Amino acid sequence: MRLNRYLATCGIASRRSAEAMIVGGRVLINGKKITDLATTVSPERDVVLVDGKKVEPIRKMVYVLLYKPKGYITTANDELGRKNVLELVKLKERIFPIGRLDRNSEGLLLLTNDGDMAFRLMHPRFKVDKTYRVRLETPFREQDFEAFSNGIELEDGITSPCKAGYLSDSPNLIEIRLHEGRNHQVRRMLNALGYEVAALKRVQYGPLTLKGLARSEWRMLTQFEVMQLRKAVGLVKTEERQRKRGPQKNHHRD
Repeated sequence: MRLNRYLATCGIASRRSAEAMIVGGRVLINGKKITDLATTVSPERDVVLVDGKKVEPIRKMVYVLLYKPKGYITTANDELGRKNVLELVKLKERIFPIGRLDRNSEGLLLLTNDGDMAFRLMHPRFKVDKTYRVRLETPFREQDFEAFSNGIELEDGITSPCKAGYLSDSPNLIEIRLHEGRNHQVRRMLNALGYEVAALKRVQYGPLTLKGLARSEWRMLTQFEVMQLRKAVGLVKTEERQRKRGPQKNHHRD
């Protein structure tokens, strides 16, 4: 098993975040520091340490849906001591947010210890839609909707085509649906078109909505909802192929 995936199955972080840990020299296998992302690991034979602590695959996967309020950050560590979404979800299991929702935004946030699920939900290749409702400081010009369909030029490249439209009779309220997850993407797209965001709320992630939750409230996903997510990111098909192939041998590369 690739090391980044192994760390994800241990609930340490998503595979993408695990890669940063490896490159940063925070991971040891059998006492040796590993920085090669191509390294594989055998869970039965190798001892893996992250920041000096032994990590092992978790036995219980946890999936949480939170209605994030404004004023909370979604990063695991913050030197400024700001309020963190993990303060709102009281669980004994170690979990982490799937993607980010910036401090001044609110809405649907998923948290888990399932690194494989997190990686796929965040990766644009799996095209899991996220829907945002935005209130603007000024009315939105109807002709600017075409820019979302064509892609908008940002500092880190042109965005993938997405859908946008008015939310109600008010020209200041719009709804945007996209499958990318760049940092502050919705705000940056609107800024590029000359608009300032007054309020931003994520109302849907894949098949999941905020129905039944008030701000700061959270709940565990149902088994049916977890299965919906697994299907959305192709994990069900992957698991079926693995069962057909049978157990695979793992080789630790030094």
